[in-house]
Amino acid sequence: MTHLVMDQRAARRRLWPVAAAIGVLVGVLAVVAWRYDRPVRQGAEPVTEADASPVSESAPVAAPTPPAPAPEPAPAPEPPLARTALTGPAAETARDLLRAAEALRAEERLQAAREKALAGLDLSPDPDTRAALETLLGEVGITLLTTPRPMPEKIDYAVQPGESLARIARRHGTTVELLKKSNQLRSDVIRPGDRLRVFSGDWSIRVNKTRNDLVLSLNDRFFKRYRVGTGEFAKTPTGTFKIVDRIAQPTWWRPDGRTIPYGDPENLLGTHWLALDIKGYGLHGTWEPETIGRQASLGCVRMLNEDIEELFTLVPVGTPVVIEE
Repeated sequence: MTHLVMDQRAARRRLWPVAAAIGVLVGVLAVVAWRYDRPVRQGAEPVTEADASPVSESAPVAAPTPPAPAPEPAPAPEPPLARTALTGPAAETARDLLRAAEALRAEERLQAAREKALAGLDLSPDPDTRAALETLLGEVGITLLTTPRPMPEKIDYAVQPGESLARIARRHGTTVELLKKSNQLRSDVIRPGDRLRVFSGDWSIRVNKTRNDLVLSLNDRFFKRYRVGTGEFAKTPTGTFKIVDRIAQPTWWRPDGRTIPYGDPENLLGTHWLALDIKGYGLHGTWEPETIGRQASLGCVRMLNEDIEELFTLVPVGTPVVIEE
């Protein structure tokens, strides 16, 4: 009996550590359960998904943005007639056409550039845009005209037996000089069957004495503008005339009857002469370029030598010339 009691006591001593460990474990689980189940503190809000966006904790909080001031009412639009030339829709379109024409010229698409520039010139009221369009048209037009490039005013022509450049030029209303230059001919010799590109458009000239300029038109559309000099004291006659003679390296007959040959420093006619159907008057070059843009001649229309040479190449006898105040 004594041994049984001792064995039971020994067994209880061995089980006590186990019971203590179980008690500690139960206590830990109770504490965890209590922390998990406790209610959210009053006044606090749960963290939402939006609140968990990756914003740096160290970033300063931005001050609240003050409300923007109310926009001022837009001014009433100007009536169409009050628009200036620089802001009108037509001027914008003309500037767009100018840019398009410049881009086409850079691509060597000269006829397309010419058409764009002509369309812009028809629209633009802005003098600066018009001047840029006119400059482009003059440069592109001369290149098209004086090279073998095609253009609507040229036709492809086969030389017939017995024909000469002079005969072909007369038939098509052009000049031998332009036929040679545009077809890159070094002489007047042509043969049956030769292929030429022949210009067949109609030229007209208008001289303005106030602006001292000359506008060359092709088929009644702008082609190029030149600066000129006109007669002092309004000596240049006004009216409608035509070219009746063309002379390179002209001789000048002074008003007193003296003859001044080409090349003489006293010869005032420059390198070329285009006579009008009014005795003693015409268009010519000058050795005094400083007089261009002024009313300083004896009554004729004078041009820079390089300009009259170009005009001489283009226009034939019979070209109409209008001189206006």
